[in-house]
Amino acid sequence: MFAAKTFSGLNENALRYLLPGWMNAMSGVVLRLGIGSLLFWIWGFFRHKKEPKARFRDIAALFAIGLVFVFGYMWSLLEGLSYTTPISSSIFISLQPVFVFIICLCLRTEKATVGKVLGILIGFGGAMLCVLTQKSSAVASDPFKGNMFCLMSAVLYSAYLVIEKIYLKRLSAATVSKWTFFGGAVAAAVVVCFTGWDAPVLHQNIFSVPMLVLLFVLIFPSFLSYLLQDFALKILPATVVSLYGDLILIVAAIASYILGQDLFSWWQILAILLMLVSVFLVERSERKTPQEATSVSAESANKIVEKRKD
Repeated sequence: MFAAKTFSGLNENALRYLLPGWMNAMSGVVLRLGIGSLLFWIWGFFRHKKEPKARFRDIAALFAIGLVFVFGYMWSLLEGLSYTTPISSSIFISLQPVFVFIICLCLRTEKATVGKVLGILIGFGGAMLCVLTQKSSAVASDPFKGNMFCLMSAVLYSAYLVIEKIYLKRLSAATVSKWTFFGGAVAAAVVVCFTGWDAPVLHQNIFSVPMLVLLFVLIFPSFLSYLLQDFALKILPATVVSLYGDLILIVAAIASYILGQDLFSWWQILAILLMLVSVFLVERSERKTPQEATSVSAESANKIVEKRKD
């Protein structure tokens, strides 16, 4: 998850560099989902013999999930980045644990421990601190509009994370990703026919800066990051996985300051520190939960043994 979210953090800065001058948001979505889908299908081909077979019902459901959630998340993220800064976008991504936790509580797949609640509240407070103290800048043409798109992106992605976790319990990461990305790619291809294609970056030399940035976006955040996340979801709860989204804010903030895509602020540094505390508290809570469960089971077993002896 650390590697996956580091790629995702750099993705915020790379996309902001490309949008909207080198490509519009919808063209970017088509490229990301199209290439991502192709790479997942290639990965699935080499993993075919080791994968459990998916039923037609599962394939149809995964395709529909990609059609709605993957496409919706990707489009709203790129649309938001066209109007706001990478740090602003990352702020809303950092709210994903809040949405995931609420969804999991509604589905009764997570329990509300003190550590989780406290960690999420601290993370939410850090995100709101950034939002309330951030000022508009020359690189953000319409911060409010962009932030609303990024908020919608965070909600859709959180729902996708919870749903994906359910399917990963019985299907391989390659199967889940190739069908969800394919569904998102189909939706993007249909929509771009109405919105129009605009991607001057494709006319650049392959060794030019815009093309190299695009290649990074298409390979690392659009494929490798999701692949690593799928592996993590098999062994970590969705809430913990979503908390690593805070790393996107840290990476994007550092890169934004270096590249001049945003202005330095002590309030943002304080918020980043709060995010780190948030991740620590929730992970600590998750480590304690299995041990407590084992302890309870051991005590119950001992009582049964004692009763039988009596």
